[in-house]
Amino acid sequence: MASNTDLLLRRILTDVLGLKPGQADRFTADTGLFGHLPELDSMAVAGLLTEMEDRLDIVIEDDEVDGELLESFGSLLTFAEGKRAQA
Repeated sequence: MASNTDLLLRRILTDVLGLKPGQADRFTADTGLFGHLPELDSMAVAGLLTEMEDRLDIVIEDDEVDGELLESFGSLLTFAEGKRAQA
């Protein structure tokens, strides 16, 4: 069963990127994000991270953001779950 963070992250991606309803529901841990989703460009990254901070009640430091973070849904989810566990 999907975690609360997983469900919230899928909703954030859908809202921020304007994905089709249900598109993010099909994401697996291996689903590529940056470089794979045309909606997720460099301009969208800032909005995505800001929404994650707001909705997940976390703080994302600039030095935590790298290519690996946005490589796949799984890497982004692992990061978000880790940040929420620290909060």
